Amino acid sequence: MSDLKSYLTSKRKQVDDALNEILETCPSRIAVAMKYSLMAGGKRIRPILCMAAAEAVGGKAENALPAACAIEMIHTYSLIHDDLPAMDNDELRRGKPTCHIAFDEATAILAGDALLTLAFEVLSSAGTEINAERMLRVIQLFARAAGYRGMIEGQMCDIASEGILLNAGELRDMHACKTGAIISASVEAGAVLGNGNEEQTAGLKQYADHIGLAFQVADDILNIVGDPAVMGKAAGTDNSRKKSTYPSVMGIEASKAFAEKLIGNALQALEIFDSKSDPLRAVAAYIIKRKR
Repeated sequence: MSDLKSYLTSKRKQVDDALNEILETCPSRIAVAMKYSLMAGGKRIRPILCMAAAEAVGGKAENALPAACAIEMIHTYSLIHDDLPAMDNDELRRGKPTCHIAFDEATAILAGDALLTLAFEVLSSAGTEINAERMLRVIQLFARAAGYRGMIEGQMCDIASEGILLNAGELRDMHACKTGAIISASVEAGAVLGNGNEEQTAGLKQYADHIGLAFQVADDILNIVGDPAVMGKAAGTDNSRKKSTYPSVMGIEASKAFAEKLIGNALQALEIFDSKSDPLRAVAAYIIKRKR
């Protein structure tokens, strides 16, 4: 895809406009805190993947927009809570003070809680133009991916393994939950809401599983070699917390090669699709070339 930047900009604006509309009528302190973190300039990779997957199976991106907004709310909630003193204790996120620094710890906890619950309100009130059975399937996908068998389990493993050197298999299992589950659910939801058939949905899930892990490998590398001014968050934090990462287990060069292999596998999973899946191909390449 020759113009990924324009595609990402267009889809990001579509998501941002929808998110602003959802929260624009809420002037309370908690809504201000929610919006502060939600509209802090994220890449919107997960919602864009959701809409691109809908297009890849021949559907409309607009039909996946409620799910795209919901997944970004779930992702932002997880970042707010990750940054808390009891978790990673970070003071900078997306180039701005983290929610608990900008407001206070209690407000940050509640803002995260509110974004998570609002995500499911948005999904369940998406409108009559979206098939109810398919939306119910998406709700289940997101609940599982964000829950104790998905992201929460991965976060728990991440905390419990600080100071312990995991092997490559353990690391892969942890990140399949912590990072991969939400990315995989984003893509699968797009396929479902785009009316994809079982073969298409299975192919996109394979794609998503590979890029989800590649995303984490790239994040681990950026935490070592990335520029904090570009990333909008501190570098070197994984090492200071004695976390197991792909570079710490495999080395940086082997980690880069592993990420490239994962992207190759992801692209192979897209071979059953036509040019409508080109945005997904381009995003896969972007994941390991990004600087933030």
